[in-house]
Amino acid sequence: MIKHTYKGTIFDLNGHFALVTGAAGLLGIQHSAALLECGATVVLTDISGQRLADAERKLITEFPSANVIVYEMDVTVSHSIYSVQRALSEKGVTIDILVNNAAIDPKVRDGTGVIETSRLEHFQREQWDSQIAVGLTGAFLCSQIFGTEMAKSGRGGVILNISSDLSVFAPDQRLYKKEGLPEDMQPVKPVSYSVIKAGLIGLSRYLATYWADKGVRCNALSPGGVFNGQGEEFVHRLSQLIPLGRMANKDEYRAAVQFLCSDASSYVNGQNIVVDGGRSAL
Repeated sequence: MIKHTYKGTIFDLNGHFALVTGAAGLLGIQHSAALLECGATVVLTDISGQRLADAERKLITEFPSANVIVYEMDVTVSHSIYSVQRALSEKGVTIDILVNNAAIDPKVRDGTGVIETSRLEHFQREQWDSQIAVGLTGAFLCSQIFGTEMAKSGRGGVILNISSDLSVFAPDQRLYKKEGLPEDMQPVKPVSYSVIKAGLIGLSRYLATYWADKGVRCNALSPGGVFNGQGEEFVHRLSQLIPLGRMANKDEYRAAVQFLCSDASSYVNGQNIVVDGGRSAL
């Protein structure tokens, strides 16, 4: 049985249908778990069918009686999103919680490729276009399609955009510095990431006022860095910038998702909730 800790409370999502984009990713699984824990039926969507199957298995292991629906979906293609919306409608399902989580998070790694093209001077238009298409345009398209449905339903709903602490301050490029590389080959967090995450805050504020009279709220969650086996030097450098002295564990954002997607945050609208161990307070 699901450990439904919040049953009968303002965090209770029993009877609600939540759709998570990029649900097979590191935090996508965690956001889905957070909603399942509160009793929601969760629609897992991602572009990769195999990764979706793996994510579903992990969630069912943690929540054996979970109500999970799985669809492959490309957030950059309106037809793909509409196909999922129609398939859900045929099942009698109307989404009332949308978590826009899908993103391309370019990783700094040894070798060629990302290192050579992450710098602004060498950043390729193709990279810019593909990353914005997923991280920002995808959130717009899903909000347009499922948000319209929420507004028309008469029951309202919640849109949660997953941004980043880099929506409120610039990347510290010293974190990614590699010894022995010339300056023009040093890896950096690319410009697209900051633009996308800041853009999601603007989208959240716009949507917060657009359908407010229809009972549709929209907020953003901006997580800090999550530990996922990064190199010791990187973890040490980043931890020194965080007042709590460490990166986040992958499950430490669950409570924030539960708050922002439930009636516990019924008067929170148009906000960017930064959860970064205090880094943005410095």
